[in-house]
Amino acid sequence: MRKNTKKVAFLVACLVFLITGCFGNSKVGERKDSDKINVYASFYTMYDFANKIGGDRINLVNIMPAGTEPHHWEPSPKDILEIEKADVFIYNGAGMEPWVEKVLGSITNKELVVVETSKNIELLRGGHYHDEENAEEESDGHDDLAYDPHVWLSPKNAKKQMEAIKDAFVKADPENKEYYEKNFEDNVKKLDDLDREYREELAKYTKKDIVVGHQAYGYLCKEYGLRQYAIEGLNAESEPTPARMAEIVKFIKENDIKVIFSEKLLSQKVPNAIAAETGVRVEFLNPLGGLTQEEIDSGKEYFTVMRENLEALKKAFE
Repeated sequence: MRKNTKKVAFLVACLVFLITGCFGNSKVGERKDSDKINVYASFYTMYDFANKIGGDRINLVNIMPAGTEPHHWEPSPKDILEIEKADVFIYNGAGMEPWVEKVLGSITNKELVVVETSKNIELLRGGHYHDEENAEEESDGHDDLAYDPHVWLSPKNAKKQMEAIKDAFVKADPENKEYYEKNFEDNVKKLDDLDREYREELAKYTKKDIVVGHQAYGYLCKEYGLRQYAIEGLNAESEPTPARMAEIVKFIKENDIKVIFSEKLLSQKVPNAIAAETGVRVEFLNPLGGLTQEEIDSGKEYFTVMRENLEALKKAFE
């Protein structure tokens, strides 16, 4: 039933586009500001990276509403029509946006520059694991994602993603090439500083295990020698089986774990239940899939949130 509903919605979107395209006043690719390119991003982190590179030379839209958990969100017919009129469309890939292939297949704007920012990044396989080295050998079948899409949680990967965005902007707007390249280089320095902070701070601790709500932190763990033990896999909204819950409780008790890391955009039911069973406290890591409007208004963005994550890890290891 759900699949049929999605198909109907998609067909409606296509029909609306044909009607507006044939009889509407707007032109495909028409810019809101003639001096700026129109850029659409698939979710918050792509939006933030695009903003850091494009600055005031782009009209930027995040098509996913603030405060939304991105794994199961899909664009509306209106969103699809907006993408059709864009100059650049930015998405993560690696299964993060399962709707992208279908939507891009319906786009008739041949001048649209599409950038899949994870394309040249080595991906980690999905599946439950607490040892990154054995990740490819373990899977419990609960996730429909073959690979971990959360590549941006490694600053080195974030650098590659920003470079892909910079290249897309240069292609769409070559007149501002120097501006985009300067912004990219400025952010490379910031990413290198962030990477250095993580390495220096986390090297001070002998503890390396973290228990997390869902398997979002593989790239961060691989980069800094940590091991994530996930309550659930890459599907952020699924719930663990009783057997999995028992495994988590046993692991916490046997490894002197003090903290379970949850996420503010997800239900706290399972983390709170495990905390009550084991006596640990629940804290938060932010995988940067989405920020609330309140967080955005307060000035939070990739670098501030990543540093908040670092502080949370340090407290958990103390």
